[in-house]
Amino acid sequence: MPVIAFANPKGGAGKTTSALLLASELAGNGASVAIVDADPEKWISQWGALPGRPASVTIISDVTEDSIVDQIEQAAAEAQFVVIDLEGTASLMVANAIGMSDFVIIPTQGSSMDAKGAAKTIRLIRNQARMARRDIPHAVLLTRTSAAVASRAIRNVRKQLDQAGIPVFQASIVERAAYRDILDYGGLLANLDKTQVSNVDKAVDNARAFASEIVARLKAARAAEEVS
Repeated sequence: MPVIAFANPKGGAGKTTSALLLASELAGNGASVAIVDADPEKWISQWGALPGRPASVTIISDVTEDSIVDQIEQAAAEAQFVVIDLEGTASLMVANAIGMSDFVIIPTQGSSMDAKGAAKTIRLIRNQARMARRDIPHAVLLTRTSAAVASRAIRNVRKQLDQAGIPVFQASIVERAAYRDILDYGGLLANLDKTQVSNVDKAVDNARAFASEIVARLKAARAAEEVS
């Protein structure tokens, strides 16, 4: 089953939020999802301990450099999707996870520091692809964007990525209070109390657009692999 890793050595790029949004959206649509929580802060494991986690979501939190390959392999044999939230460093654990992935998502805010982290991740992906002698599909996901208008920094980052020939998701993760609240209160976006949390429907639509695009990209990558 597809293994999807979220990687960027720059901390605070939005890896955990994006990984959780994808996993919860897939689970909300009836898929079984295994989340490999390789982030030292264990935010997703903490979310999983709160009420409302779907029974179809399994969280693997006891992850080490030595065990991650076996854990990903086992999770892929048991779940329809495997989502990996990686630590914010360029480590052997990150490299091994990328080497096991069917798709790598690189969350990036509209800043030069995040863009440099994304560039480092892309170099790592390309090195792992060379070692594995296969393509590792990947794309940059712009995070914490404005719902109203794209900032000059975001436009500049997207332009630089386009010029470098780096694939970028059409969908971006908009800054929403609902995304913070699911980490605080647990459960899925759609189950948040709309009287207490603003713009839940828009947050759901945003997460759904992102999840739909990654599923489409996975299908395209698989089709390209079969042709080659």
